[in-house]
Amino acid sequence: MKAAALFVTLLLAVAGHVHALDIKPYSPQALNAAQQAGQRAALHFHAPWCPTCRAQESVFKGWQGDASVPGTLFVVDYDSARELRRHLGVRSQSTVIVYQGAKETARVAGVTAPGDLRAALTATR
Repeated sequence: MKAAALFVTLLLAVAGHVHALDIKPYSPQALNAAQQAGQRAALHFHAPWCPTCRAQESVFKGWQGDASVPGTLFVVDYDSARELRRHLGVRSQSTVIVYQGAKETARVAGVTAPGDLRAALTATR
């Protein structure tokens, strides 16, 4: 009986981790794959010179692997992604755009409060 309980606990831990926040560099192919699969995905337009971006990054890294914040956060290099910024109407670094599948569910810019960032990443609009 103990082995069965341990097995169920292990399965729940693994299942929770599968859907936990993952942070990856942006690529159009990876975002497209996540959207086509109907998964939650977010774009973080990050610039290394931006103090707001660094504050956001710190919050996001604290949630990495946290099942209460599901999905994938794709980090977009703000300085080099001019065409993507234009296409999505992104006007400032530190912008975060959240999708559920292909549907945009939240967009914030300049936000560093953990509660507000969590609300954006988990929005279902």
